[in-house]
Amino acid sequence: MKPLDRIIETAKQAPRHIVLAEGEDTRVVAAAMPARAEGLAEVTLIGRHEIIAERLRDHGGDAHAFRIEDPATSPLTQQFALRYHDLRRSKGVDREMAEKAVREDLVFAAMMVREDEADGTIGGAVATTADTVRTALQIIGRAPDAGLVSSFFLMMLCQPHHAKKGAFVFSDCGLVVDPDAAGLADIARMSARSYQALLGERPKVAMLSFSTNGSAAHDRVSKVVEATHIARAANPDLLIDGELQFDSAFVEAVSSSKAPNSALHGQANVFVFPNLDAANIGYKIAQRIGGATAIGPVLQGLAKPANDLSRGCTADDVFHMIAVTVVQAASR
Repeated sequence: MKPLDRIIETAKQAPRHIVLAEGEDTRVVAAAMPARAEGLAEVTLIGRHEIIAERLRDHGGDAHAFRIEDPATSPLTQQFALRYHDLRRSKGVDREMAEKAVREDLVFAAMMVREDEADGTIGGAVATTADTVRTALQIIGRAPDAGLVSSFFLMMLCQPHHAKKGAFVFSDCGLVVDPDAAGLADIARMSARSYQALLGERPKVAMLSFSTNGSAAHDRVSKVVEATHIARAANPDLLIDGELQFDSAFVEAVSSSKAPNSALHGQANVFVFPNLDAANIGYKIAQRIGGATAIGPVLQGLAKPANDLSRGCTADDVFHMIAVTVVQAASR
């Protein structure tokens, strides 16, 4: 079974309630219907009832089969305004500002998750990544055991031309610009946990650099080495090695030559890049030249799942993110 199919099947075994913040978007509606029909999730669509109902009819669906919440008219809005005011008053948010804020679709969806009306939320098909992530951070907040909130892409190599097939995590491709050693270690630990939750397999973490085992000397190499030590000390059972060049982490023959003592033996499945430049460029090369399927950015380190979509996403992308978000929620 392909890794993506395995994630979908895992979601079906433990479906959760997912709120889609951009329920008026055609792609979101087109994904919500099979997600519900196939038993991945209970779905709530946020937006104007008449618009969503029309979108559902256009796709052969029935508005009565879905929960639709319009922040302008929902009975939850006043309750959410009170809670949002309590949450943000120390940041200068007064009651009027709170009432206005919770009428925004992203905020309303995040409040549903915070107030246990849903298990996870997805946005970003229309909203920017900055708005989507900021809303999640402000309302859902960071998990107690996470040093920071980061992101990853789930990279699927499943095409005939892929010499090595499977699912791989690339971190952090979308959020933390230049983490220090402690931040990089936290990204590594969270990414390993994400891989375990989604794929049900042992994570093998490679801390990437332009150097392998001291082949180059530079402060940027030292940062990766320090991050590896911090992550290993925090989680002694974690299978992690670094600093490694990508080929040393991915190709067994190269690992034997460049890093013969590496515990990964060229079989890493979690790749932690030293900064956002490298990670973002790396995943796009793998996607556009290598033909990998990229799912994400998936957020990690939040108290409850909230995920981002690309504004260029397809309905299939939304469907897959629903499955990922369900598995994240079920693993807590």
